[in-house]
Order: sequence, then C-alpha cells, then structure tokens
Amino acid sequence: MLEIRDLACSYGKIEALRNVSLSARENEVTCLLGPNGAGKTTLMMSLSGILKPTRGSIRFEGQELIGLSPAQIVARGLALVPENRLVFPALTVRENLLAGAYGRQNRAGVANDVEQQLNRFPRLRERFSQLAGTLSGGEQQMLALGRALMSRPRLLLMDEPSVGLAPKVVAEIFGIIRQLHAEGTSIFLVEQNVHMAMKVAQQFFLLQQGRVSFSGTPDQLAEDDVVKRAYLAGHADKVGSTEAGKQAA
Repeated sequence: MLEIRDLACSYGKIEALRNVSLSARENEVTCLLGPNGAGKTTLMMSLSGILKPTRGSIRFEGQELIGLSPAQIVARGLALVPENRLVFPALTVRENLLAGAYGRQNRAGVANDVEQQLNRFPRLRERFSQLAGTLSGGEQQMLALGRALMSRPRLLLMDEPSVGLAPKVVAEIFGIIRQLHAEGTSIFLVEQNVHMAMKVAQQFFLLQQGRVSFSGTPDQLAEDDVVKRAYLAGHADKVGSTEAGKQAA
C-alpha cells in the first residue's frame, strides 16, 4: 500500500532521514518507533507533503507522492493526525471537522460524516459550538482525529497520538485505533508507548538517527535486545502519565 524507498530529507546541512526504506500494508496497523530526534516527525511530514525529501521515493498504491501538494496527497487518500494535535484553536469543533472535508463536494456526505464523528466522539457533540482552543488535550486529540477522518482516508497517518495525555485518555485513543482498524482503515502510527502499540500493530519499524534499524512483528520486537532495553523495561510506561498528561484529560 505504502512503499518508501531510500528516502532522505535534510534541514540545511543536517540530514534528518538517511536512506529510509519501509512499507505499510493494506488493512494493517504499522507502527514506527524511535527516540526523540530520530526523524519520525520528519518522515510523517514528508509523507503528507509538508516537507520535500532530497532523494528517494514515496509510493502510495503504486503512485509517486513526492512533488504533490498536501491537498493533492489528502485527495489521494492519506490524512495526517499531527503531533500535539494542532487543531485550529480559533475555530469551533464544527468548523474544524468541516475543514477536514474541504476537498469534498458532496454536502450530504460531509454532513453524514460529521454526525459519524460525533457518534464516535460523544464529547465533541457536547462541545460542538465551542472553540477548539478551549478544549482539553484529550478532546483536542479526538478532534484532530475526527478532522482527519473527515477526508475518508484509506491510510491514516498518526504522529504520537498518546503524547501528553493521561493514561485513561491514551487507553480511549488506542481503543478508537482498534475500532478504526476493525472497520477497515489502514493506519501508519508513530508512537513511543510500545506497550499500547503492541496491542494494535501488526508490523513495527525502529528509526534511530534517521535510519531504520529494525523491522518485524510484535513477537520479533519483544525479543529484540535494543528495543527491550530502550522501551520494554519501563520507559514506555512513563509516556502519557506525567502530571501534564493528567491535566490534559
């Protein structure tokens, strides 16, 4: 479904991605792990057309994405839920959801999908006319996800959906990821909470210093010494459980 080959991306003289090759299969949840600064967000921004790679290829369903605008990439069937939510704070919940469907012309279909997102996220219904900037962190994450789903993506890109959120909200978000996967949505997920990711993902990649250093199944991940030391020895349990996260619920 998604094929990335020999991808490189730089910020000036700093090479953030170095010959990255990986794939995401249809009807699966693919998870990209990696420490801060590894290049994960750079990869997601490259996939969504926000950054232009210096070399390599990104093919989605056989078609090259490099050189397309973000709007064209959304139209092809990819939608990004960015890190730190990044909702439009001065717009209402309703307006944020409609912004996710800006490229669609079928008003009745858009209205039906707004209702679907409100059914999926009941708290958004309660705050439908409220400015997005006044929502809690967890509610903003739900809105960012609902906004992305309004474009009806075939591949949903999610960048660190658990960061800064209370454990209860993290569990709710991952429950929604499981539900979306069961409904047939393919998902490419960047996440550091490995324990939660292992409950939903079928394929894992580890990105370190801009390079892919591991690829495999959840069982293979659990046996990898580097991953066990960095993520499965208590590190991932701390993600989403800070005081800031508790306040964001």
